[in-house]
Amino acid sequence: MKKKLTAGETLTVSSMLFGLFFGAGNLIFPAYMGQAAGRNVIPALLGFLISGVGLPLLGVVSLAFTRSSGLQMLSSKAGKKYGAVFTAALYLTIGPLFAIPRCFTVPYETLFSSGAPGGLPDRLALFIFTLGFFAIMMFFSLRPGRIMDWVGKLLNPMFLAMFAWIMGTALIHPMGSAFDAEPAAEYASAPFAKGIFEGYNTMDALAGLAFGIVVVNVINSLGVKEPGDVAANSIKAGLSACGLMALIYTVTALVGAQSRAAYPAASNGSVTLAEIAQHYYHGIGIWLLGIMILLATLKTAVGLITSCSETFSALLPGKLSYTKWTVIFCLVSLLIANAGLDEIIRFSLPVLMFLYPLAVSLIILAMSHRAFNDDPGVYRAVTAVTFIFAIIDTVTSLPVKALAAVHLTSACDVLARVIPLSSYRLGWLLPTVIALIAAVICGRSPRRCGFSKKK
Repeated sequence: MKKKLTAGETLTVSSMLFGLFFGAGNLIFPAYMGQAAGRNVIPALLGFLISGVGLPLLGVVSLAFTRSSGLQMLSSKAGKKYGAVFTAALYLTIGPLFAIPRCFTVPYETLFSSGAPGGLPDRLALFIFTLGFFAIMMFFSLRPGRIMDWVGKLLNPMFLAMFAWIMGTALIHPMGSAFDAEPAAEYASAPFAKGIFEGYNTMDALAGLAFGIVVVNVINSLGVKEPGDVAANSIKAGLSACGLMALIYTVTALVGAQSRAAYPAASNGSVTLAEIAQHYYHGIGIWLLGIMILLATLKTAVGLITSCSETFSALLPGKLSYTKWTVIFCLVSLLIANAGLDEIIRFSLPVLMFLYPLAVSLIILAMSHRAFNDDPGVYRAVTAVTFIFAIIDTVTSLPVKALAAVHLTSACDVLARVIPLSSYRLGWLLPTVIALIAAVICGRSPRRCGFSKKK
């Protein structure tokens, strides 16, 4: 029995994992962040790398580290019902409700940012485009056994070649200094915290928990079976994939910041990337960029559909087959995609503000589980605290008009002043850490604390 993958196998698994992670948001958000941050691009980038690279890596590793067979098994340590609901909510968020529809719309917004082709109404053009994307995604997703070939060996290398071509040109011939432009909005006062929040939008910490089992299964299929060996190889592949992500984020953010010498801050990252491509390659630039983004989004969409369909087949055994779940999720994604990119991003933010703290607390618990002997009581206590403060953070981050409509403006202002880091949308962090420390201490005397169960 093998103990470790060969160098070639590790590279293939890393390439597959990178391909699954790196989709629409991984291009548009760092580009927009760089352009908006201006001379504060470095602290913003550091924050982005924590939430956009560090947390996804820990998410992948956490499943192997705890020897869990999937997200449901890991999250069920806080309760079986909680595990089922959290798993379903996470997969729906990174799947047909938000992430996959975003994969549909970003290529369209980039290619046709100046207007729909042929004078077609924008809604009709978007529907035709997303219908074609839907058909291609269905073709790949209905063949899950070949996901490593589709993503790791075909789509991913094509995307990387296009990225190197466009962004390499921008680095060699910069539009200007990355550190001259005035930072916009929150990037002027709190660039590091804003960068962390911007990393939320990639959804990769959530995806890390979801894709961890994909990596484990692929490593098993390559002949590595022992849990300890699987964990070691997962870490190795995860480090390679996330290292490449960090490099691409850095390049994209810097090129975005350089573009401020020629363009004002754009409304979103698709526009930023379109400006960069047109600056260097004029008429053909937008098509080169469109192909690059199409490849990035397609490979991620395939991975997400595959993971969601397999997960719901397991969550609801005997109800629907993998194929039926795939068709359902693809159709739902198609319908939501036609709401448009701005609407998808707007509605996803409150959901991410709620799910991210719960996902991060689960990762923290998984990575520190040996300190409390994997006691379910600790999982329950820390998750309960995180859940409460995640709700508070979600409510306080709602639009001003929404808060005023339900008469919560004053209450939210008070909470923002009282709860540490709440103004940075991180009000859950300190209570979660304190709860973990207290739970670990209590875990050494479980009967006295009253929340621990015998296994």
